[in-house]
Amino acid sequence: MSEHRAVGKKSARRGRGAGVAVATGTALVAIVIGTQPAAAHAGTGAANRSAAVSTAAAEPGLGSGSLMQSEDFFQQGLTPVSATVDLTGKQALSACSGEQTMRALTKGKAAAYADVAWRFDSDGTSLTESAAEGSTAASATTYEKQLNAVVRDCQDEPAGHWYYGKAHTITVQAGAGTWYSSYNGDGKVAGGVAVIRSGQKVGIVELTGQPSDDAGYMAGIAAGALNRLAR
Repeated sequence: MSEHRAVGKKSARRGRGAGVAVATGTALVAIVIGTQPAAAHAGTGAANRSAAVSTAAAEPGLGSGSLMQSEDFFQQGLTPVSATVDLTGKQALSACSGEQTMRALTKGKAAAYADVAWRFDSDGTSLTESAAEGSTAASATTYEKQLNAVVRDCQDEPAGHWYYGKAHTITVQAGAGTWYSSYNGDGKVAGGVAVIRSGQKVGIVELTGQPSDDAGYMAGIAAGALNRLAR
């Protein structure tokens, strides 16, 4: 994938890989929640793998249970290998935003934060998700608009650079959002990003890499993330 812009704000943008806990082999999954030790499980077959990647139980309000879980990825044809969960809002939002975090975007005024970084068994495929709970639905709507502005800043890029495609809206019973495919310098689909909101909760989820050539693949990720965020 082509390099990002090297001037102005674009110089702060991250590479598209996500830092996560290290695991060896597709049957070994490491999960880190905050500063707690990783919990690793070994097994063979999809059933064992599914049990191994299960993260913390859902908590009231916004917590790790409001983030995407292992079973959401199996439905999308992705096999998780490791995940790092944090509840501080200090994970970088997306490949477009540089090192801006949800805590910085909300100026630390959100009621709660939750972040996760997932790695999968296919090379170059990862996913990051960051969520916040606003004090009111109005504040969550404001954060949603700010997140979409961050993403749209990377729709217009020089030839040969990766970029986000046009915005698509998605509405499910759990909430609504906007998803965008991402394209590499050759114009091929390379994942995507979605900004989602459910009531007072708002989030951004980004997939790097693409299990399918279908540009609409990100709609499924967005729907899965929305269903979790609403819990």
